[in-house]
Amino acid sequence: MDLRYSEEERAFADEVRAFVKAELDPAVRDRVLHHKRLGKEDYLSWHRKLAGRGWVAPNWPVANGGCGWNAVRRFIHEEVMAEEGAPPIVAFGINMIGPVLIAFGSDAQKQHYLPRILSGEDWWCQGFSEPGSGSDLASLRTKATLDGDHWVVNGQKTWTTLAQHADLIFCLVRTDATVKKQEGISMLLIDMNSPGITVRPIITIDGEHEVNEVFFDDVRVPRENIVGEPGKGWTYAKFLLSHERSGIARVGQAKREMRRLKAIATSELVDGVPLIETKAFREKIAALEIELMALEITNLRMIAAEKSGQAPGAEANMLKIKGSEVQQGLTELMMEAVGPYALPFDPDALEPGWNGEPIGPDYAAPLAGTYFNYRKVSIYGGSNEIQRNILSKSLLGL
Repeated sequence: MDLRYSEEERAFADEVRAFVKAELDPAVRDRVLHHKRLGKEDYLSWHRKLAGRGWVAPNWPVANGGCGWNAVRRFIHEEVMAEEGAPPIVAFGINMIGPVLIAFGSDAQKQHYLPRILSGEDWWCQGFSEPGSGSDLASLRTKATLDGDHWVVNGQKTWTTLAQHADLIFCLVRTDATVKKQEGISMLLIDMNSPGITVRPIITIDGEHEVNEVFFDDVRVPRENIVGEPGKGWTYAKFLLSHERSGIARVGQAKREMRRLKAIATSELVDGVPLIETKAFREKIAALEIELMALEITNLRMIAAEKSGQAPGAEANMLKIKGSEVQQGLTELMMEAVGPYALPFDPDALEPGWNGEPIGPDYAAPLAGTYFNYRKVSIYGGSNEIQRNILSKSLLGL
């Protein structure tokens, strides 16, 4: 197993880096690097730049408008983009429902939706979790009943990320309550402007409106908007989640944040000595950096195996667990590095153009908000507790 990049792959990384430096709005880059909030247009403008270059869908086949890249190129592209401060592509269209439609959608669905996902014309959100159905997603109760040429949907979804911006939602619904719970679930594509849909914001602990509750009251959805076959939604959801978890380790982003942590620790002084030169804090950084290096090597091992034709195994679950722990560890050490300057948390300080009076150095203001927000990374995409259960069953036979 060769974990080194070839000369061609290194040249591709240079090409990606040059593209980002030339095309990314410096103001957007600054907001990403300094943990400021991004607006819908920040995401869409970068999406359109990538679409124009033909790089917006690295994991799609060429026949469907994608790049057709192998696992190594996809990883390089993602890593360099993150290191250079590019906004992430909103995953719900490109990385989630797009691959599902390519694999299971009707020809009409592919022809209509895929070009609009590529161009950024349609913004999607994900309707999976419910108030009583999170880790036990198969217990979901949102119901769809066939009435002539329409499905009539009633129920509620929660933690629906960026639903306030969405044009469409791919939604798991119960279409048959008489069979095993996993076998009675279907996937519907629903227009968010349909009568009967209500989006209610959930303001998270960092003061951000990122997630929402979505209510469906007698929402009529065209019959042809079902994905694949009725009752196969659980299969399609598992396929989708495998794509969601593929980049969840965020190695490139973690490497970028490690550099930022070191820069902060170099600027902060303890008795006139840079914090990074103190034994206790230097050891904390070293321990976390070792975890990050191990995470990167594990990620490269999985990519090398995929390149040689092997399906991802338990490594994907390990990456999710360790990746989230590294991300949270970075936010914790940044908070610790600025000490009491991290305590006064002002959500407005995360907004672009904020002109308030900072308490302490400028870089301290957004750190508490980032710390609060990153409590979620060990939960979404399958909580770390669930991931450990999967590992214990698949590897240890428990």
